[in-house]
Amino acid sequence: MNIFVLGVIVLNVLFSYKGIQDRFFLDKYKFQVGPILAGQKIRLITSGFLHIDYMHLGFNMYALYIFSDAVVVPLGVLNFLIIYMGSLLIGNIFSLVYHKNEPYYSAVGASGAVSGIIYSAVMLYPEMRLIMFPIPIPIPGYVFGIGYLLYSIYAMKKQLGNVGHSAHLGGAIGGFGLTLLLYPQLIFESPLMIGLLAIPIVLLFVLERKKSN
Repeated sequence: MNIFVLGVIVLNVLFSYKGIQDRFFLDKYKFQVGPILAGQKIRLITSGFLHIDYMHLGFNMYALYIFSDAVVVPLGVLNFLIIYMGSLLIGNIFSLVYHKNEPYYSAVGASGAVSGIIYSAVMLYPEMRLIMFPIPIPIPGYVFGIGYLLYSIYAMKKQLGNVGHSAHLGGAIGGFGLTLLLYPQLIFESPLMIGLLAIPIVLLFVLERKKSN
């Protein structure tokens, strides 16, 4: 594992351990709409290093471990960190805008950042094969990416489960945009794949535009 990726994982583990053991610490640094709108912008970053329990932490860190090399190897460590932190921030800003009228809405977790890394990895290696439970056969990465975003849009609209779907979605959008910004030749190397992976994002903006009208 790249030492910088390991550093990100260690930081998540240490910060999350403190939050799990100390509820005051968790409440002070978690994502919550009311305090953020009141000026506590640091929560947009700190909440991405907190997790509600060890299973939540383990799932996110395992996903980061699995997909990190697919971003670090072609783009380098610095760009990996830009995509990770940028997706974390974009995911939380998207969530803040979406839930702006819900002052008590709160969330924690690196899911937005990890979603950005996953989507970036899929863009860079669209033909990678993934086995996702309960589907017993490998599916192409681009199929997974499109399905993941479509499900996130649906789940966000329906408010399914105690999951921050808006942060997942915003993080994936961040990963998409930042990857193209840092590696624009993808547009010419894989125009069809990039177009397909952009479909859920365009769909989201169309739906939100109709909603606002």
